[in-house]
Amino acid sequence: MHPNALLDLATQLVREVQKLDAPADGLVSLFFRKNKLLGPRERHALAETTYAVLRQRLLWQHLAQSGHGPMERRLVALAWQGQPHVLAVGLSTDESAWLERTRQIDFNTLPDKLRHNLPDWLSNALRAQLPDEEFWALVKSYSEGAPLDLRVNTLKDKREAVLQALLDAGQQAEATPYSPQGIRVHGKPALQKMPLYTNGHVEVQDEGSQLLALLTGAKRGDMVVDFCAGAGGKTLALGAMMRNTGRLYAFDVSGHRLDNLKPRLARSGLSNVYPAQIAHERDERIKRLSGKIDRVLVDAPCSGLGTLRRNPDLKWRQSPKAVAELQAKQLAILNSAARLLKPGGRLVYATCSVMPAENETVAEQFTQEHQDFVPVSSADLLTQAGVANAEGLCNAQGQLRLWPHRHATDGFYAAVWEKKD
Repeated sequence: MHPNALLDLATQLVREVQKLDAPADGLVSLFFRKNKLLGPRERHALAETTYAVLRQRLLWQHLAQSGHGPMERRLVALAWQGQPHVLAVGLSTDESAWLERTRQIDFNTLPDKLRHNLPDWLSNALRAQLPDEEFWALVKSYSEGAPLDLRVNTLKDKREAVLQALLDAGQQAEATPYSPQGIRVHGKPALQKMPLYTNGHVEVQDEGSQLLALLTGAKRGDMVVDFCAGAGGKTLALGAMMRNTGRLYAFDVSGHRLDNLKPRLARSGLSNVYPAQIAHERDERIKRLSGKIDRVLVDAPCSGLGTLRRNPDLKWRQSPKAVAELQAKQLAILNSAARLLKPGGRLVYATCSVMPAENETVAEQFTQEHQDFVPVSSADLLTQAGVANAEGLCNAQGQLRLWPHRHATDGFYAAVWEKKD
């Protein structure tokens, strides 16, 4: 495709996404469905351009004020700065000259807000938790994107064998530093075409998400509930831990998300999973299982602010009000899920958020209101599961607290309790 045409398409896509009225990944997918003749390289360029604009939105909007023409076109030009061969063809002489002037700016002299590209409420919340040096390291990680992590399906293969197969295929990869089932792959391989993937030997799953499943300690013959299963990434991990025995219930309020679990289940070889759509956290299906379950994982609906490397639009689409509303919902779900457990059972509460309001605050309130649930050290449980350096993955309360800049995972939190006998 000629760079001028690609520039026009990128401008259209950025204009749609900049409205911030829907998730960016969905809008990008919809745009591709409307432009079916786009090849893989064009799709990749358009997606990367869009996400770059979302990551650097405040800075680039500031720089774009000195240019001419549609704002979205100027933002795309800034995103294309690392592709001079494209710019040379796609931009006018005036646009190229303006872009060159922006390159001369010393960004270190700009206000912090333009350097970190975060809304004030979010930057304040992060700075309250991190020393200044770490805050800027976190900001840097948000601009770098996330790696591709795989979880080896231990029902079908061993990590060493899968890693060797990837290396033999010329793929750059290594074992993840914490999860004993994880592999980190570099680049953007055509995973859906690899037999390792199509035959169910691996699933895409962030290393942090793999650790959440390990915290449950699910084992052969257990009765387990994945309370907010979604598309089932952690459900599949739990099923493998259970060695395809016992019963594993995958509950979610979204039938569409559960439908996405079906092909993954077929690849995995699991037959002990029972997906079920529920109306809400007090559904009759849940009441019937009250007091019968060994392990419950609550990966609660949350702001998703631990996933900004993948979903940079969330920092512009979330708000303090939304976080407060989620907190009430999270506590209601956790209270309901707790009723499922039998004496001696284990409850894991998790989010992909870095906000204390969704994490430590919820866990503390649950502990205060449920004297029959005893907090358990995540570090101890992860060590038992074969996780290296588990202490370094936890906060002062012994709860799992993962950060992109520290652990190269998404931002995750988890607290664990066991019900008294």
